[in-house]
Amino acid sequence: MNCFLPRCKFIVFILIALIYSSCKKKSDYVSVTEHDKAIFVSTKLIPDNHFLGDEACKKCHEGEFKDWQGSHHDKAMEIANDSTILGNFNDIKFTSQGVTSRFYKKDSDFYVNTEGPDGDYHDYKIVYTFGITPLQQYIVKFPNGHFQCLRTAWDTEKNKWFDLYPDFKVVHSEWLHWSRGGLNWNTMCSDCHSTNVRKNYDQKTHSYDTKYALINVSCEACHGPGKDHVEQATKLGDNYKFTNDLKMTHATDPKQLVDDCARCHMRREQISEHYNFEGTMLDHYFPQLIVQNTYYPDGQILDEDYVYGSFVQSKMYHNNVTCTSCHNPHSTKLKFDGNALCLQCHVPANYDTPKHHFHPINTESSQCINCHMTGRYYMGNDFRRDHSFRIPRPDLSIKYGTPNACTGCHTDKSNEWALENFKKHYGEPKENHFSDLLAPGLTGSEHGLQDLFKLAHDTSYPEIARASAIKGISNYVNSNTIDDMLKFLKDESPLVKAATLDALGTMHTNDYVNYFLPLLKDEKRAVRVKAFFAIGALSENDIPKEYKEVYKIVKTEFETNLKSTSDFVGGRIKKADYNLKKGNLEAAIKGYESALEIDNINNIVRTNLANLYYRNKDFNKAEAAFKTIIKQEPAYGETYYSYALLLAELNRTEDAIAQLNLAIKYMPENTRSYYNLSLLYDKVGDFKKAEDIAVKGLKKAPQNESLLYILAYLYSKNNEKEKAKNIAIRLIELYPNNNDYRTLLNQLNGM
Repeated sequence: MNCFLPRCKFIVFILIALIYSSCKKKSDYVSVTEHDKAIFVSTKLIPDNHFLGDEACKKCHEGEFKDWQGSHHDKAMEIANDSTILGNFNDIKFTSQGVTSRFYKKDSDFYVNTEGPDGDYHDYKIVYTFGITPLQQYIVKFPNGHFQCLRTAWDTEKNKWFDLYPDFKVVHSEWLHWSRGGLNWNTMCSDCHSTNVRKNYDQKTHSYDTKYALINVSCEACHGPGKDHVEQATKLGDNYKFTNDLKMTHATDPKQLVDDCARCHMRREQISEHYNFEGTMLDHYFPQLIVQNTYYPDGQILDEDYVYGSFVQSKMYHNNVTCTSCHNPHSTKLKFDGNALCLQCHVPANYDTPKHHFHPINTESSQCINCHMTGRYYMGNDFRRDHSFRIPRPDLSIKYGTPNACTGCHTDKSNEWALENFKKHYGEPKENHFSDLLAPGLTGSEHGLQDLFKLAHDTSYPEIARASAIKGISNYVNSNTIDDMLKFLKDESPLVKAATLDALGTMHTNDYVNYFLPLLKDEKRAVRVKAFFAIGALSENDIPKEYKEVYKIVKTEFETNLKSTSDFVGGRIKKADYNLKKGNLEAAIKGYESALEIDNINNIVRTNLANLYYRNKDFNKAEAAFKTIIKQEPAYGETYYSYALLLAELNRTEDAIAQLNLAIKYMPENTRSYYNLSLLYDKVGDFKKAEDIAVKGLKKAPQNESLLYILAYLYSKNNEKEKAKNIAIRLIELYPNNNDYRTLLNQLNGM
């Protein structure tokens, strides 16, 4: 859960940014000459003995303790024994994806015989249980302090073993194998399933010495260490008055409470080394934004988001509805059954009636949550609802392939049917939701960039939606959009500022450092850390005098962020990219190589590593890397394209042509392949094939500027002047501000 994305085989993230050649811009920020050190939240570690345990709380808070006892938080993690293990270990075998696991007991201990990290079968002792319902997982101790969660879990409702990912084949050498990073307790689970966790990872030895104060999600996991509170209450007795010595109380602001819960109920990047109840969520973590593969392009859940990323999209959140409005904070159960939960706020006569939902009363179809909180199954059998509380939008489903509640129930009907019925009952969908701008931007629609900018600028929309729009804009970023993006560095939203830093911080140029430097003094540690990365190309000697003191402090925060994420592929890549900004290509290469040590099948990393090898003129390693990717993922077109560019640079033109033809085969919508292949055919003197491939590309993208230009060039070069003139005229019509095309037409007229 500490990691944004485990591994995606089918999307290449361009981690090595282009160098922009624009003129240096001067910041319009007012220099800060005196820094308020109060923004730097303490990083001190809370001693374990400040956490007194749940029995200490029970003495005065018996009702709350009773609610908590037996809850998901109470049973988040326990030592494995006869009373805590729910699964059947009576010499039971379970087979999935070609792997047979045998669960058995030996004396009073519990064991599993299953496939290990070497591909062979071994006996493993179960040391911890994880969770209680609807499934229970089991944890095995490995060498060097690693604890691993089995992929096979116990269904506590159906009383059977099952595979968490039954349709997903994972080989033993892959990061997602249960014995490796994807199911590693230390880094993926511990911070949210125990109290006062310190991961204590050592990258040099790839080992952990993970510690915690209390094994489960105790009272003090939420309310903070109880030592001072108990001492004061004991000392003062009836004269005790609450003085903010506890966290997450009835007095906590609704949005602050959501942020406090979000620490564990969101997909996030870790910023600090450990959580110490000081500062805010953004001083310790940064949430995953709305990106495809985690969310649908309209913001609905796709992969697990753990609630926060959905809830802060909602009108509920923005109207001060908070977690405890619906959930008992101690038992985590819902406060009311059925529609009564929603009718705490919504007038029954307006909503709990067939006049609103158009379904028979007191049926599943009439339940508010089934229209406004659709859900998905995760971890095999765990149904989790989308907390964005949205109105069904069949019109967006038609345009962008997103789900809607109507066809989610009426599976035999089409989205078009759902839209017609929606219009009949409610009229035209009101296009005032942020998804009307975000979805076209994330899917690359014709006006997607303009829509994303519009969303990012509109402060009436949720912060997470605006920040996600900025992240989406980064897919379009070029020298023409940078100036517009820089304005968001002064936005009031720390999420928007941080997303802008992420988007612009990968630039290998010092042209914009005057915009980034003031954010070293931002109130949120997450923003400061991202600003430090953005100015990474500067040496300490280059830092202006008024920022030297804060630079040193934030440097420590940044190094802590790198250390805290160094057991993730993404963390090692970030350090490698920082070294790349520093101009240390060798260190960057080593960083990418170390990322592959964690996940040797991660071809996103290997693609970028191949490009670094090429930059370092290590052509043999670059070619070997591309060949490895092709062997592992032969249908991934992007590799053929990148490999072809390498071969072309090495003047192996025929080989490059072969690879580009494969790139077109596997990613026929990518116009870059057509453009480069046309150029190569021209290089070997095959005008007909050069023309054919350019025309083929234009059938995919009729207004593509590069393809039109190369075709005009080919016709001009081969004395087909009229065809060349027609295309030049077309280019002028499409791109009237580009004077080069008028020059081209004048040249053709003068021939």
